[in-house]
Amino acid sequence: MSDVRGGSAGLPGDPPGGRRALAVWGIGVSVYFVAVIFRTSLGVAGLDAADRFGVNASALSTFSILQLLVYAGMQIPVGLLVDRLGTKKVLGIGAVLFTAGQLGFAFSPSYGMALASRALLGCGDALTFISVLRLGTRWFPARRGPLVAQMAGLVGMAGNLVSTLVIARLLHGIGWTAAFAGSAVAGAVVFVLLVLFLKDHPEGHAPEPVPHQGAAYVRRQVAASWREPGTRLGLWVHFTTQFPAMVFLLLWGLPFLVEAQGLSRAVAGELLTLVVLSNMAVGLVYGQIVARHHGARLPLALGTVGATALLWAATLAYPADTAPMWLLVVLCTVLGACGPASMIGFDFARPANPPERQGTASGITNMGGFVASMTTLFAIGVLLDATGDDYTVAFSAVFVLQALGVTQILRLRRRAARAERERLVASRVTSVHVPV
Repeated sequence: MSDVRGGSAGLPGDPPGGRRALAVWGIGVSVYFVAVIFRTSLGVAGLDAADRFGVNASALSTFSILQLLVYAGMQIPVGLLVDRLGTKKVLGIGAVLFTAGQLGFAFSPSYGMALASRALLGCGDALTFISVLRLGTRWFPARRGPLVAQMAGLVGMAGNLVSTLVIARLLHGIGWTAAFAGSAVAGAVVFVLLVLFLKDHPEGHAPEPVPHQGAAYVRRQVAASWREPGTRLGLWVHFTTQFPAMVFLLLWGLPFLVEAQGLSRAVAGELLTLVVLSNMAVGLVYGQIVARHHGARLPLALGTVGATALLWAATLAYPADTAPMWLLVVLCTVLGACGPASMIGFDFARPANPPERQGTASGITNMGGFVASMTTLFAIGVLLDATGDDYTVAFSAVFVLQALGVTQILRLRRRAARAERERLVASRVTSVHVPV
């Protein structure tokens, strides 16, 4: 792909960044951090949930599918809400909802009530990430965009690490209700911090007011964002890269490692932790590379997809009842690159849209990986029930969605690159006539 390299100079009207920006952004990402803890807490409790509610693999996968269905379905509305209401209001609503969902899950006496609680949690979770991305664009210079986005993803993975290390131990130490209800206190804490200290933008950098014109305004925002090839390319990059690790961490990794690979829960938990640690390390590297060399975006994304497919194929096709530990370690290390690679999708959508459409474009992009994750979670659950828990057949669903995503990426890449070059030329012409 012929790509454009981003400049390092600040743009006219760029936010200044600095310590205050970091402090305000830190409050926003702390809300996202807690949301991810709650989102991924089921990943370490999947087997316990199956026993508690007496459900099979398909019904168990419904927990995560419903949560992701709500999450994915809300991404465009959330983008519109953020563009319209601002970050603070949307994040505040999200914190209330995901905390209520985690509390409800703690005390649910039945499968139906637990499902409703996960849906509520997914609703609140859906309001967080797009808000944090918008907060970053309002407080930091545009040249910092790729790194700030990767750092937000890294904080989210730290939340996943807390689930893997802390929630899992609490669950088996103090029990289901106390573990989930106790963790909900974190939601109340970040809500208070948000109300007291978070601001949508620095002084003097308020966005131009956008008049709301009802349904017509919504249609225009969505249509204008979708027309941009960069938005669609961002969606498909996110779709193709994120879901293998998401499916592994959110639900099926622990059962796969324990039931198919014969590992103890402790060792399986260590491998899940490895995925998270790898994600955090790779996120720092990818963020620095993309910030300096925009031409590396697509090679990084496609390289991650290829490496993931190769390692999954090697693990599933290994000619023995279980794969060796070294191969599982390499698989989990490579899966850690999926999250950072998915963040590259936003680096295609962000420059393709003006500030007043950033939330909407990010919402469209963010749908991709969660639609893929939801589809794969469902497919694996159905295939496990249909094949008598044959994980090799069930996890082969990963390759189908990867093939679809790569096809769409290759179809859109030249169109997106051409549009990006045209915008760069237009911005240079404008900067000649507009004093900075």
